[in-house]
Amino acid sequence: MTDTLSYHYAAPSVLRQAGGGDELFLAKYSEIEKKEAPCFFWGKLTQPYITARCLIALSNVVQSGFNLTPAQLSLLKDPIVTAGNNRLRFEGFSNCAGVYARVDVLPDGHDGEFPENGTTNVDFNPGMISALGGIGRRENVVMSVGPKEVGLYRGGEKVVERKVPLPVKWIKGLTTVQIYQSLAEKRFSFNRIQALQLFRTLPKSSVKCDYYLVVRGQSPAFSPVKSVNAVCIGGLHRLRLLEPLLPFADELRVFAHPGMQSTIWQLYFGPVRFSLSLSRECWRGFSGEGAALESLLEDVPERWVDAMDKYCYANQQFNPTLFAIEEQIDLEKVDSLSARLAAMGLLGFDLDENRFFYRRLPFKTERILGLNPRMMAAEKLVEEGKVEIISNDGDRTEARVAGSGGVRHTVILDRKSGKERCTCTWFSGNQGERGACKHILAVKKLSKWKN
Repeated sequence: MTDTLSYHYAAPSVLRQAGGGDELFLAKYSEIEKKEAPCFFWGKLTQPYITARCLIALSNVVQSGFNLTPAQLSLLKDPIVTAGNNRLRFEGFSNCAGVYARVDVLPDGHDGEFPENGTTNVDFNPGMISALGGIGRRENVVMSVGPKEVGLYRGGEKVVERKVPLPVKWIKGLTTVQIYQSLAEKRFSFNRIQALQLFRTLPKSSVKCDYYLVVRGQSPAFSPVKSVNAVCIGGLHRLRLLEPLLPFADELRVFAHPGMQSTIWQLYFGPVRFSLSLSRECWRGFSGEGAALESLLEDVPERWVDAMDKYCYANQQFNPTLFAIEEQIDLEKVDSLSARLAAMGLLGFDLDENRFFYRRLPFKTERILGLNPRMMAAEKLVEEGKVEIISNDGDRTEARVAGSGGVRHTVILDRKSGKERCTCTWFSGNQGERGACKHILAVKKLSKWKN
């Protein structure tokens, strides 16, 4: 499978004069359309200066890369924007897909209307970044999302979008990062002064070892020495992407995955939030972590997936309980369905609200479902009869899985301890930290069918 999706915008982004000011309209791209709508959102930003600073920071994330060559870094990508449920959400990954950023403009952050909900891939070209950088603290700024996207009242510039490929790993990253976020727990909260003090302890150069966020008394610091209740951070230097926003933030909250597979750093600016998620190491992208694979094990009728997708689209939000009542589906089955939608990238996660939100990805569902090679390999192992269940008493399953070159791998699943093991090199090298290997997935799928 190719690692890029080539696409073309229907019209260029442009900054043009209108009613005494200038409006910057961002062209959108979508592979699918539920409904032709003139726009998804149109209205005034109540915090235009802060919103612009956050969008520039998001663009900095998108233009960064921490394990790529200069040639690869030159292939800049564009953020994704979702409008619906009275919120605007801008999302993007670094080129290496190991850093995920999101700007949330909450209901009090705008004074506008949502004629339709939807998600598009928008063009953040140099002209737009320049226009955002020119927004002052007291300006009136109108934003629109849709075929005519974002309106910014600035001089007589003209902004033309660049046609770039959209990486498949972005879509794969969206299916993983929100699963890590849904498991994350709040560990620390700092005011502006504490946050600035904390970032003064950042090493001046890139670091190859793990660092830890520790608090001594009331003073937080980054330290190479592990201590009790510390948060482990790999690729600490990536946090410098937050530094331009720190002087404006009211609060910094730090969330961590229970297994320290990711950390989330969320800044608050009244009705605007900026969050930055870091993968476990700077060389590990969210697109290859495999956290979504377990959610794809259970077969869910596609008509249910389609029904929930349409329900979320119509209601501009994700509410599994109401959907279960309307469709008369058991709540446990809706949980499985929710997990599948999340694994497909159709759901994001809001840490403060502690719930998923609906994201209408601009790509066909069948394209998203085909982005998990390990799951496809596991299904092939089952179909070809290469999985033999040796024992399965409900608490412990032992199986043999045929590998290449006549090798037979042993898989053991222990439900009581929650541990699973495989003799393959993938499991030996990762110990389950990057999702299950294809052999474990195949055994889980087959044993579930036989049960």
